[in-house]
Amino acid sequence: MKKLFSINSSRSAVLGSILCTALWGTAFPLIKLGYARFGIAQSDIGSKLLFAGYRFTLAGIIVFLFGLIFYRKAALPDKSGILPIALLGIVQTGMQYLFAYIGVGYTTAANTSILTGTASLFSVALAAIFFKNDKMTALKTAGCFVGLIGIVFVNIGDFSLDPMYFFGDILVLFSALSGAFGNIITKKISAGRDSVTVTSWQLFFGGVILSAAGFILGGGINPINLSGMIILLWLSAVSAISFLLWTALLRHHPVSKITIFTMLVPIFGTFWSWILLGESVFNIQSIISLALIVLGIVLVNKVKE
Repeated sequence: MKKLFSINSSRSAVLGSILCTALWGTAFPLIKLGYARFGIAQSDIGSKLLFAGYRFTLAGIIVFLFGLIFYRKAALPDKSGILPIALLGIVQTGMQYLFAYIGVGYTTAANTSILTGTASLFSVALAAIFFKNDKMTALKTAGCFVGLIGIVFVNIGDFSLDPMYFFGDILVLFSALSGAFGNIITKKISAGRDSVTVTSWQLFFGGVILSAAGFILGGGINPINLSGMIILLWLSAVSAISFLLWTALLRHHPVSKITIFTMLVPIFGTFWSWILLGESVFNIQSIISLALIVLGIVLVNKVKE
């Protein structure tokens, strides 16, 4: 039983990664509902960033309180950890979501989904550069591209090469790169550090950056209402749980083995959109896409322990 639930086991790596991506997938429809409840228009980038800032700042506070309650100590970084954790917050939360929230306003949903999927490729490639025990192999390369083909396949009908979307595409690509570098930094700095401390403060730092950007761009959240606050609280809780678990997984497992699962996020997003928004999403394309992504994940993880 102990081995079954050990964070070090391959079973835990798979189940934990799937849980994280399933939780992140709920953000797709709930962010839409949150925008509707707070009256945030599609073109209102400032308010979107402010909404994201509140979400991640609150998530950081939730993780901090979790550590305070269950470990009975404040999750405070030591002097040597402040700058690395702040850097992680800037890159993984601040830059990734800043680029994403601005970029999606200047490109299509299909382009966003496909370009976001490249984060897994970047993570696997960067892991081979920064970690000797996470080398690139033929199977990993094949798995990354098979998974990306799965994402492209379900979006190919709406994908556009129109130059008018180039600016948005570049920002979304920068977002994917930021997420990939965030995974590398997480792996680097989590060794020898408490996951609660790393996660709580990186989310808090990133959330403050996004909030500041939202204020600068003239964002505002109103009217304040109960349903909107419940959605914001849920999104914050989801971010707290998923990022805490993700940090722990990256600490104990190779980056490539964990990050390839992020290709499941748009699939879960589609599923939750069907459940929560009633969007019609199930067709042969989505089934084939899921099969390709799962095959890609299997290929990347098909290495000797």
